[in-house]
Amino acid sequence: MKDAVLNRAREVFDIEIEGLTALRDHLDDRFVTLVERCSAAIDAGGKLIVTGVGKSGHIGRKIAATLSSVGTPSVFMHPVEARHGDLGLIQENDLMLALSYSGETEELLVVLPPAKRLGVDIIGITGNAKSALGAVCDFVYEMRVPREACPFNLAPTTTTTALLALGDALARVLLEQRGFTRSDYGRRHPGGAIGRLVTMTAGDIMRSLEHTALVSPGRTVRETIYQMGHARCGSAIIVDETRKLLGIFTDGDFRRWAEKDPEILKKTVCDVMTPHPVSVPREMLVAEVLKVLEKRHIDDLVVVDAENTVQGFIDVQDLPALKIM
Repeated sequence: MKDAVLNRAREVFDIEIEGLTALRDHLDDRFVTLVERCSAAIDAGGKLIVTGVGKSGHIGRKIAATLSSVGTPSVFMHPVEARHGDLGLIQENDLMLALSYSGETEELLVVLPPAKRLGVDIIGITGNAKSALGAVCDFVYEMRVPREACPFNLAPTTTTTALLALGDALARVLLEQRGFTRSDYGRRHPGGAIGRLVTMTAGDIMRSLEHTALVSPGRTVRETIYQMGHARCGSAIIVDETRKLLGIFTDGDFRRWAEKDPEILKKTVCDVMTPHPVSVPREMLVAEVLKVLEKRHIDDLVVVDAENTVQGFIDVQDLPALKIM
């Protein structure tokens, strides 16, 4: 029973991978034309209107949402609602993407002529370019897959997976053509972890100087440990009289030194600190800060300005509370 279940599930994956491979291998100039027409509509001040019913409609909603999130203005229009007023979404220079794998979906077909009378061009994305949908569209992108994962070859499975991937490919290419950046993405996602990663900076998440243990190089390790405890942090930042960064001393450093030198508390901190520690500018985006922490395998990061003056520090333990990690 267990093996039969797993084998059937793997078969579905294999069939859908087969469909994706077929779609990828048949990408040609027609896809380039699809991209060019979408880009031209957006450049002219229009938007993309994605429409479809049933499973194609569900995928269409996702495609429209993805396009909008990466800089290509798009909306989803349900064909039935379109017949009852939603055709008012259509504006000058818009472009409609009509989705139907069979190309014979009646609810979709009946709304296309009135849409065309409003001046919108229509691109059909279908598995049959010679279908009724293909006949009414200004351009047809034919996307055929070998078979559905459904045992009856009926329920939309491979076709919807392929359509979803095609939408993602379109969004990715348009993103790059339009010069959409990480900061652009952040402005469109102000909420949640994604927005924080691409809009907040090191200066936004660092501990302030009031909560940082700043220690001069002549202080003893005992005094340094006291400062760390007072600031409730696991490291001390060693600075000169102008607050320029000299080094760092962590509680991990203390444990390592204590194992080999019982007199560690009497030493001056400059003798045991790590000189030239990793630091980042306060304007660095949080996404890049996380990369530094991961690459260098460290828990504390000093934040400095252009003159290497300490501005604060980032403790990795603070990040979950900020909903960064």
